[in-house]
Amino acid sequence: MGSGAGSAAGPLRVLVDMDGVLADFEGAVLRGFRARFPGEPRVELAARRGFSVREQYGCLREDLGAKVASVYESPGFFLGLDPIPGALEAMQEMIHMQDTEVFICTSPLRKYEHCIVEKYKWVEKHLGPEFVERIILTRDKTVVSADLLFDDKDTIRGAELNPSWEHVLFTCCHNRHVQLQAPRRRLLSWADDWKAILESKC
Repeated sequence: MGSGAGSAAGPLRVLVDMDGVLADFEGAVLRGFRARFPGEPRVELAARRGFSVREQYGCLREDLGAKVASVYESPGFFLGLDPIPGALEAMQEMIHMQDTEVFICTSPLRKYEHCIVEKYKWVEKHLGPEFVERIILTRDKTVVSADLLFDDKDTIRGAELNPSWEHVLFTCCHNRHVQLQAPRRRLLSWADDWKAILESKC
């Protein structure tokens, strides 16, 4: 694990994922798919399993994977995402906490034409320019040094086999069924006690 808050090594560093943690990716995908392909079978949020929405739609029928991807790859998708309830307030509170550094750590789509610019615009729109300076875009979060990572992806792998951060699973429709083995932790929502998790690293 990384250094604790206020230690000689520096402040507590917190990474917060964007899609599914700050911004409602899943709800927007479902609404967009329903609007664009009203006659096609779809996966309701209660039935979502696994991180990749494209894979699950592709299991319904092979061509549906590309169709659902066309929803989130379209211009305006990421900019139009609704904030997750409580997320903006938690981030504004976190950035003003003593001996704490917070960064938004997000992975762009491989088809990144619209995604990257819109992620920056979303952060500026909802959190302000101070947070634009705190965006980390990477396909590999394991190489980013921090104490905590709040992320809805249940398994995060990359070049670093032992990342410095503790991964706290943020509950989303696709991971509710995942059983975590101790000592792994889960944050049920931003109404859950995220401050206690930060304090536990002190």
